[in-house]
Amino acid sequence: MFFLLASKSLLNRKGSVFLTIIAMSVSIFVLLGVEHIRNQTKKNFQSTVSGVDLIVGARTGSLNLLLYSVFRIGAPTNNLGWDSYESIASDQAVKWSIPISLGDSHKGYRVIGTTEDYFTHFSYGAQKRLQFTSGEPFSRIFDVVLGSAVAEKLQYSIGTNLVLAHGLGKTSFRLHEDKPFRVVGILAPTGTPVDQSLQVSLQGMEAIHNNQRIAQTLQETPINSNQIELKQFQPKTITAVMLGLTSKIATFKIQRKINNFSTEPLTAILPGVALSELWQMMKVIENTLRLVSVLILMSALLGLSAMMLASIRERRHEIYLLRVIGAPPTFLFLLIEVEASLISAISIGSGTLALLAGLLITSDLLTSNYGLNINANIFVQNNLIYAFLIILATLIAAAIPSFTAYKNADIH
Repeated sequence: MFFLLASKSLLNRKGSVFLTIIAMSVSIFVLLGVEHIRNQTKKNFQSTVSGVDLIVGARTGSLNLLLYSVFRIGAPTNNLGWDSYESIASDQAVKWSIPISLGDSHKGYRVIGTTEDYFTHFSYGAQKRLQFTSGEPFSRIFDVVLGSAVAEKLQYSIGTNLVLAHGLGKTSFRLHEDKPFRVVGILAPTGTPVDQSLQVSLQGMEAIHNNQRIAQTLQETPINSNQIELKQFQPKTITAVMLGLTSKIATFKIQRKINNFSTEPLTAILPGVALSELWQMMKVIENTLRLVSVLILMSALLGLSAMMLASIRERRHEIYLLRVIGAPPTFLFLLIEVEASLISAISIGSGTLALLAGLLITSDLLTSNYGLNINANIFVQNNLIYAFLIILATLIAAAIPSFTAYKNADIH
């Protein structure tokens, strides 16, 4: 009976009720959207790389090294020498190493120069290895392996020829047109920056910056060949290196050794520690966004309270009739609370559906432009708790008009 009477009462005031629902829906959209994207972004960052004990680069800040080596954000301040890399990789405590060279791009997507170990040892999420949807790892100097998003967005397939560009911009006037690459593999989606990148060999990265013409026979020679001609494409410097150690106990020892490297100034960071530092810096922004979302919701709730308080004065005749037929004052109090709850429930539903539609529409944009794979599943525990708290806050905001209706119940 409460719900039937409350719904008819709301329909009778559909103009003001509709505007109130719109205001609350927008505030709920913002609140749930901020929380969902914040949580999804944190999960994306945490799952980008796993199983890497140390990341080594030229002397710089730990966050800068983490951002450009793992998340492909920003640019390195300097490179580290190949001799330094070989010295570090040959340490007995180092189980495997993945050298990385950055600096080129293809239509706005980053190109990663690396070795075959990248496909063997790099992992993400819960120790998941890279998988191929088609093709295989690069084996020749001008082979390229595409991330899933690159292949899908640019409509590339196995055998496609492409040209790399110098620099990281979407538009470049320095194309390496004389040294095209051929697609030999496409990686399975990972939900990490790997999807947004192209992987080539270190020799291929070095070759495109070499001014001399490369013979066709050399182009077809496997990169692990001992041919003397391939030595000229041995890189002199690289951007960073990821290390997997034989024992976790040796992590701090190796880190200290690298930080005190005598040949050149280097920095070794623990990815997990650097990521924690990043979230500590982001905490102020997170809390600010939360505060703004809560204030928007509070303003909508105050609008709801004001609307219902104004309606009480217009409903004196209705209240009088309910009293005449025997409705107690508590009935009127509960009636107003039920009306507010219905408005809140409708607003939560419409705000949630709008957020779901928005995520589905913008998911490709977020992935291609920011490398963020935001899960459209918003029906998670945190959001359900927020929905409950919103209804509770609505009942509190409706307490004043409900109490006013309760008092007016004594008027005959």
